Amino acid sequence: MSDDIGELNVPSRLLLGPGPSNVHPRVYRAMMAPVIGYLDPQFLQLLDDTQRPLRALFRTENDMTIAISGTGTAGMEAAIYNVVEPGDTVIVCFNGFFGDRMAQMARRCDAEPVLVEAEWGRIIEPEQVEQALKANPGAKLVAIVHGETSTGILQPLEEISRIVHAHDALLLVDAVTSLAGCDLRIDDWGVDVCLSGTQKCLSAPPGMAPLTLSPQAMEVVAKRKEPVRSWYLDVSMLRNYWGAGKARVYHHTPPMTMLYALREALRIVLEEGLETRIVRHRRHAEALWAGVEAMGLQLHAQEGHRLPSLTTVRVPEGIDEMTLRRGLLQEHNIEVGGGIGVLQGQVWRIGLMGYNATAQNVLGLLYALETELARQGFKVETGAGVAAAVQSLNAAL
Repeated sequence: MSDDIGELNVPSRLLLGPGPSNVHPRVYRAMMAPVIGYLDPQFLQLLDDTQRPLRALFRTENDMTIAISGTGTAGMEAAIYNVVEPGDTVIVCFNGFFGDRMAQMARRCDAEPVLVEAEWGRIIEPEQVEQALKANPGAKLVAIVHGETSTGILQPLEEISRIVHAHDALLLVDAVTSLAGCDLRIDDWGVDVCLSGTQKCLSAPPGMAPLTLSPQAMEVVAKRKEPVRSWYLDVSMLRNYWGAGKARVYHHTPPMTMLYALREALRIVLEEGLETRIVRHRRHAEALWAGVEAMGLQLHAQEGHRLPSLTTVRVPEGIDEMTLRRGLLQEHNIEVGGGIGVLQGQVWRIGLMGYNATAQNVLGLLYALETELARQGFKVETGAGVAAAVQSLNAAL
């Protein structure tokens, strides 16, 4: 019996779902560089070359700005596990799938999560956070998702940050789907802990999690009563590994190829210009929104607070959402996502992230969507979506 499993043959898809996004060709090329040892002087330079642009991307001067060796979920665990201890009260804003995940992580730290809830598709209002803080004096942390991948909501943070700090708490933000695609200002907005991932608007493969902690957050880490429950994600050790303020001390063997990928992805962002990139995401998202509505479909997320990098579209009555997604994949080679959590079966999730936020992708998807809707008997005026998107794109020039 042969043990030969054959040559790897993975299809090349247009990934317009909730992530990962397609990887930029330059990032793939960077990943072909030779693996070197973690004590090589070139590796130490690589860490420096990664930290500087990460600070620019987060818009922060935080000394503790690194990339966790792991996916965005590892970044979320690092963010929570380092500042949360047993008995702490943690206010978790819960209006989507990833708010729930943060609450679960807080419970694993033996903390007491207090949920501030909103409908999946609407923002958390500042008044809700203030009420929770007043009802829970001494709360240590407020955790909130900036770009909620499950709902397509872009959460305003500035007023909530002001309220959080007025109550002497820390603000922790999940920016996995917003970093490098939406306006995010760590220092100006007073965000104490922020995590992200590489596979969304950075257009690198999943595998690294950018993370930044303010001096106030690092002071909380330094005053912990017990060690961080995850040795691997303990930022007090990772700080020395990355050389933030001290000579570097070995901690773990890094995913060298992923560091190459992140470094090149950061170069690409800064070459384009962060502001220019944010405008590009907004422009193409607005074209998609115009096209979707012109086809007679409804957007799910609250108007005025829609996430440019991830759009949620309501599934029309009588349409089999999974059949449509299967048609997009098999007939057009396009992947979009279905709903998760309470929105399962109710929405499609369409990502325009990083390298994928282009007019070509918007127009191609709208044509494919029209084709697959018509196949199920949904009446769409031929070309209406594409025409509306083109008009939106031209108006933005």
